[in-house]
Amino acid sequence: MPADARTLLTTIFGYPAFRGQQAEVIEHVAAGGDALVLMPTGSGKSLCYQIPALMRPGVCVVVSPLIALMHDQVAALNELGVRAAYLNSTLSAAEAAAVERQVRAGELDLVYVAPERLLTDRCLQLLESSKLALFAIDEAHCVSQWGHDFRAEYLQLSVLHERFPSIPRIALTATADRQTRAEIIDKLQLGKARVFTASVDRPNIRYRVVEKLNARKQLLDFIRAEHSGESGIVYCLSRKKTEETAAFLEEHGITALPYHAGMSAAARTRAQQRFQREDGVVVVATIAFGMGIDKPDVRFVAHLDLPKSIEGYYQETGRAGRDGLPANAWMTYGLQDVVQLRQMIDGSEADEAYKKVQVTKLDAMLGFCETSDCRRMRLLAYFGESGSPCGNCDTCLTPPVTVDGTIPMQQLLSCVYRVGQRFGAMHVIDVLTGHDTEKVLHWRHHDLSTFGIGKDRSAHEWRAIIRQAIALGLIVVDHANYSALKLTAAARPVLKGEQRVPLREYRKAEKVKKTKPTSTFVADLPAEAIPIFERLREWRRATAAEHGVPAYVIFHDATLHEIARIRPGTLAELGRISGVGAKKLEAYGAEIVGMVG
Repeated sequence: MPADARTLLTTIFGYPAFRGQQAEVIEHVAAGGDALVLMPTGSGKSLCYQIPALMRPGVCVVVSPLIALMHDQVAALNELGVRAAYLNSTLSAAEAAAVERQVRAGELDLVYVAPERLLTDRCLQLLESSKLALFAIDEAHCVSQWGHDFRAEYLQLSVLHERFPSIPRIALTATADRQTRAEIIDKLQLGKARVFTASVDRPNIRYRVVEKLNARKQLLDFIRAEHSGESGIVYCLSRKKTEETAAFLEEHGITALPYHAGMSAAARTRAQQRFQREDGVVVVATIAFGMGIDKPDVRFVAHLDLPKSIEGYYQETGRAGRDGLPANAWMTYGLQDVVQLRQMIDGSEADEAYKKVQVTKLDAMLGFCETSDCRRMRLLAYFGESGSPCGNCDTCLTPPVTVDGTIPMQQLLSCVYRVGQRFGAMHVIDVLTGHDTEKVLHWRHHDLSTFGIGKDRSAHEWRAIIRQAIALGLIVVDHANYSALKLTAAARPVLKGEQRVPLREYRKAEKVKKTKPTSTFVADLPAEAIPIFERLREWRRATAAEHGVPAYVIFHDATLHEIARIRPGTLAELGRISGVGAKKLEAYGAEIVGMVG
């Protein structure tokens, strides 16, 4: 590893050592090699191109899909003393021309460009007339038409290899299954690139899934119990639900903002800026929010609706705990979620091949929710990794009891068959539990042998059994026939008694108890360090406002946490703390030492 790379890491970025495969990637790219880097969110992917950009002559062109992300990354680099700028639609013609002159004159180390702008003749001509160090293609999974963040412009980025064959390229993403990896390599012409794959595991995130009863009330109880005053993201499936949920949280004293694609660009920008720059803001959003979110202190990500795929779920939950401190991935999920998503797939205008892929992804997501095993192991297995029980997810902390569910499953399957496989879950449950509703009486289903055979179980329990039946492939939902439940071929041996069915024992949802927050920054600080930490956060807030940047651009919480714990008495001691580089030590060192002394 070239000595200057380590020097850059410590003096500019303030980190004592490389993590994981960072050193290997940097050495390879700095030497002129192409690379595909798959690293989880928060693992330091950006250093894999930022340090080579400083080692190689010329400017590094970073292809980034989000304007807000460009602004924050450039602000963070400028704070470190790195010469960085961006070219996007927020600049006036004169400002853009000034940046272009800097690129041509070799006065920048990095320039961030959106893929749409990069593909214009003007931008390509600018690059052809400039000395280039390398190309970095961030969020490279956007190239996949089967993925969750597809951007058509990414398909045209092969132009970089065609027009600049001698310039090294590095593509980076946190989320890519085997199919998406193959697409990235193919579409970006990275056939000769070295592939670096880090574990997708995020051990600081606790995964939890609860049965959906009253989702908003459950969310409120969760936030109050574990994340009061902390930043978080709540994902909903519809725009209307994001607005209603944000309003509900606001009514109950939580600072919450909606975010969805139906809002004006100005309103979305305001919401994102408040989230990035203020403490304790909760954004309630559709999947339109989050790609490229660089905020390190998001303490929780909650889902009020079932995500469409494990890739999407992993990408979204990965926005929590980027600073390495404890964070929660919490989801409330019910049978209606499965029905709704299958309806969306079946009702889409996509071709059958695409629909089949989406159904397979949804089935994997359903399996994650219904598993009795460690959830982290399920996630790792999906991405081709193995692991042992984590001891930190809900199924590890409170292991579900598995029972022989053959009889209730036979009762369910038999009832579905006897109502003609023409009715939805609610009607089947009414028959099983012996409720002589108007619909049951109209169809004379109270005369069936299955009427009332399941009355010893609640409707909630039967919904849980139906969810597991779908996850096991014994039942499908026929959306062409009013979401009717239908048997699959796999149901036959169960009905005939030839196959036993293990099921998770049903547990009635417990009322959330208020507990000491598990993911707070100050949990492991000595009592005397807590007021110092709070004083440092207030100083950082004021400094960030003065500089017009998000607070974490000044210092991450993890760095302030360490400063408060150690209480450095000299600049030399402060400079040894992770995240304090030479430029920040010069700019803020004396002030910080004075505050903590």
